[in-house]
Amino acid sequence: MKTILLLSTALLVGTAFSNINQAKTSGWVAPSSADTVKNPLKGKADAVAAGKKLYTTYCVPCHGNTGKGDGIAAASINPRPADHTSAKVQNQSDGAIYWKLTTGKVPMASYAKILTSTQRWQLVDYIRTLKKA
Repeated sequence: MKTILLLSTALLVGTAFSNINQAKTSGWVAPSSADTVKNPLKGKADAVAAGKKLYTTYCVPCHGNTGKGDGIAAASINPRPADHTSAKVQNQSDGAIYWKLTTGKVPMASYAKILTSTQRWQLVDYIRTLKKA
């Protein structure tokens, strides 16, 4: 009986780690069509300022004040929030980031009905300022 319990426990733990590793390696990739979408607010300082205000309200709890994915709610989220300062995020096209903000993927919310299209582009512009120096 102990052997069966031990094997069952090992199987459950192994499956859990496998699922976690799969989530980490599979990533979240926007469709290639998102890369062709042009940012209508690119280079506008007022868009960045507006995006910062939105980021503080909607993104900081999970992604943190500096965008590193270390917000107050981050510890309880699986998979962990993205590090917006990372090359992985910064190397994505504006359209891909916009698509992710619009579409969402659990645990990330979809902002399609919460924020206007302009507000989502403002967030994209602010996220660009979080690039590591």
